[in-house]
Amino acid sequence: MAYLLQFFILLPIVGYGISLVVPRSKEDIISWSAFATVGAHLIFFQIFLVYWLFHGYPTLDYKELVIFRTTDYEFFVDFYFDKVTAVYLLVGSFLTFLVTIYSRYYMHREPGYKRFFNTILFFYVGYNVVIFSGNMETLFIGWEILGVSSFLLIAFYRDRYLPVKNAVKVFSIYRIGDVGLILAMWMAHHLFHENITFLKLNNYELVHGHLQNHTWIGIFISLMILLSAAAKSAQFPFSSWLPRAMEGPTPSSAIFYGSLSVHLGVFVLFRTFPFWDHQLSVRIIIALVGLVSSIIATGIARVQSSVKSQIAYASIAQIGLIFIELAAGLEDLALIHFAGNAFLRTYQLLVSPSVVSYLIREQFYNFIPRPQTIEDSFPKRMEYTLYMLCLKEWNLDTLMYRYLWNPLKMTGRKLNFLTLKRVIYFLIPIYLIGLFSVYNREIVPDQIKVYLPYVFSLIALITVLKAFTERKHARVSWLLVVMNHFWVALAISFNEQFSFSQVHYYLSGVTIAGILGFLSLRWLKSHEGSIDLDQFHGHSYKHPKFAVVFLLACLGVSGFPISPTFIGEDLIFTHIHEDQPMLALIVSLTFIIDGLAIIRMYARLFLGPHVKSIYEMAYRSS
Repeated sequence: MAYLLQFFILLPIVGYGISLVVPRSKEDIISWSAFATVGAHLIFFQIFLVYWLFHGYPTLDYKELVIFRTTDYEFFVDFYFDKVTAVYLLVGSFLTFLVTIYSRYYMHREPGYKRFFNTILFFYVGYNVVIFSGNMETLFIGWEILGVSSFLLIAFYRDRYLPVKNAVKVFSIYRIGDVGLILAMWMAHHLFHENITFLKLNNYELVHGHLQNHTWIGIFISLMILLSAAAKSAQFPFSSWLPRAMEGPTPSSAIFYGSLSVHLGVFVLFRTFPFWDHQLSVRIIIALVGLVSSIIATGIARVQSSVKSQIAYASIAQIGLIFIELAAGLEDLALIHFAGNAFLRTYQLLVSPSVVSYLIREQFYNFIPRPQTIEDSFPKRMEYTLYMLCLKEWNLDTLMYRYLWNPLKMTGRKLNFLTLKRVIYFLIPIYLIGLFSVYNREIVPDQIKVYLPYVFSLIALITVLKAFTERKHARVSWLLVVMNHFWVALAISFNEQFSFSQVHYYLSGVTIAGILGFLSLRWLKSHEGSIDLDQFHGHSYKHPKFAVVFLLACLGVSGFPISPTFIGEDLIFTHIHEDQPMLALIVSLTFIIDGLAIIRMYARLFLGPHVKSIYEMAYRSS
């Protein structure tokens, strides 16, 4: 029975491949390919579900493919099926099927009709990989696919300023969640000394035996999992990104941010529940995050003027309650709550245009004064204070900028002295000296060798900070991002037992994608002249094919699962020792900024209003 799990992944992949080759003018074929793919997937699952229930609903685990293996490390794809997967797949397949039917008519004659359905099927591939994942590595493959498809759907109206800006903002939060998962995998490798599967996590004796003498390591892994879950499910303090993500078409808002994608943070907590279940401090923190999110989001939802924002914050509040239910150990209740919330929010978002139109007409004929609420019983000063805080969304967006992004930008601007010539004259010779030292370790004193990983990782952080804040030269920013990976590889190469074959495996994907991206930028420069990063250029309007090529190069460099870099990043962290938390922090920070620099570069060059347009553009919403 377990071997059937792979077909749940293969079917959406086949449907996505078919949708890519259909001409954009054939709307019926495009929509029917998506409709048939998701419909067949739903029918296949229903048959499988009956078969699974008839055989006593066993827990299934299927080790599909070993991608990379060394003496002490194995990267493999593993599929897993239990009641959590069954509920998520039932809800996901039905709602995706419903939304594809709705979108066939809603998106009719849209210029990006084919692009929309391609992205929806791409999302469905990632969703299935996540919910069928049997280990953290397989989950991370689907996690990355969901992040990119989310970015593309938020920026669907790519000739407008605000959708592109909000897409970059959402991707930046997703990147934090990505690194949380990477750090959790890093420490889990050191704790269990293997690529642990979710099936083994259900073994209480195994988990308890490893955590008994490593309590703080267990807390660290659990908190990193919580960080990823909170970022993905828009919980405190990341709640402000969800309403910004509603800039995409209504069907994508319904399936992503009302029902499926936003609940995948909850799914990660479901999957890792046996690991943190017996850590009381972690359960209290998860419950507090859910409680704060519910209280804040409820107040914010009550003062929103946009119906999509109201639904978004109402969904955040309900997900916060699901966090509390999981922390209390009420798994079955949390599953039922997830299904109910997903169906309700999808319905609300799909009918929201009609409801708003109805309410606008109704208020002229049957005006009803605002009823008394619980806030009216508060002192007026407290009531007005709460109202202003909720209206400003508790300044969550401002705090994120003030204490996270703005310090990074300020630090990067102080590196303006790093011109291309200085990079060539100073950093490349230092890199060559470091490379010589790696191949001749015996001549490097042990007292110095201990500090070299930190020195080279800091140089990597400097280069990627400069790339992130570069405003003039896109090619310089691109080269610095690529160099960042080479510096990280050099830093980790000084750690024990890190073979050069693994370094080459990691850098091979970066090198190929880096060359492809540089050639794309060079071609764009020769045809368009200025390609500075100080504004949006919107070159996808004239060069859509090159926009796709450059996006693939960006994904390859940032570690998306289309190149060896994806496995290489996991390899890099595996060789960071558990007594090197500062090194892990620096490397993880470089990966966060690396992804932001790349996606910002792509957005500035290929998305937004076209730079040569003769028409006025609305740059900000009212």
